Amino acid sequence: MKAIVKVPVCPLLAAPTRESTLEDEALYGMVVEILEAPAPGWYRVRTHYRYEGIVSADDLIVGDEAADAWEALPKKVIRNKNFCDVLSAPKVQGWILAALPRGAVVSPVGQPEKGWQQVRLADGQAGFLPESILSDYHTVPLSQNEAVLRRALVDAAMLYRGTHYRWGGKSPMGIDCSGLVSMAYMLCGILIYRDADIREGFPIHEIPIEAVKPGDLLFFPGHVAMYIGHGRYCHSTGRNGDNGFAVNSLIPSDPDYRADLRENITQVGSYF
Repeated sequence: MKAIVKVPVCPLLAAPTRESTLEDEALYGMVVEILEAPAPGWYRVRTHYRYEGIVSADDLIVGDEAADAWEALPKKVIRNKNFCDVLSAPKVQGWILAALPRGAVVSPVGQPEKGWQQVRLADGQAGFLPESILSDYHTVPLSQNEAVLRRALVDAAMLYRGTHYRWGGKSPMGIDCSGLVSMAYMLCGILIYRDADIREGFPIHEIPIEAVKPGDLLFFPGHVAMYIGHGRYCHSTGRNGDNGFAVNSLIPSDPDYRADLRENITQVGSYF
């Protein structure tokens, strides 16, 4: 059975209790597969990017019919702001139907008018938001041109500047290292493994560090970053003083060089 995420950010937990460790987050409008019910009011689910966790039944619209109907609709993704309000009318004075984070999925209705796009929400409500906040919802790579796609991956990762660190997080409310790089790839139409690892069956393969280019991934013990060019990389780190999104250098003479990371690179991964 399938279900639709109906809350802005849906925690995927390690156990059926709100006090459990956060493993991941599914975002509004994503469709998940229900695997089992480990406790009353809880489901173990698998996301479309093949990650599993336990979620509260209250966070889902459960049922194949609703999920299939939702999947059949055209989609747009919230991309160009950290959050946006879906309003009852195409004006800033409209009342708020939902407040959605970057990565949330909505369905456009008709064409934009005077800068506003009408959208359908997962529960069937219709609302409006500024058309400029939306972007295409990519289920395949947004470009076959390698240079264009590499640039898009870096741009997507850099959208999360200013986001604090949250273990298991994947939104502007808080993001971890693998959440950052997996969301950047997802916004560009590529589904990679959610954790800080190169995993068979996902489209990242190992390359020599000498071949690294923007958009490639740097792996460390329990950590991952995206190379952005000119010897620099971005990542989300819980280190004191950073506490979230940071940019550092691989070049020892740079003031933001981190020897503890550069000297412990375990793998370099590439989609290309």
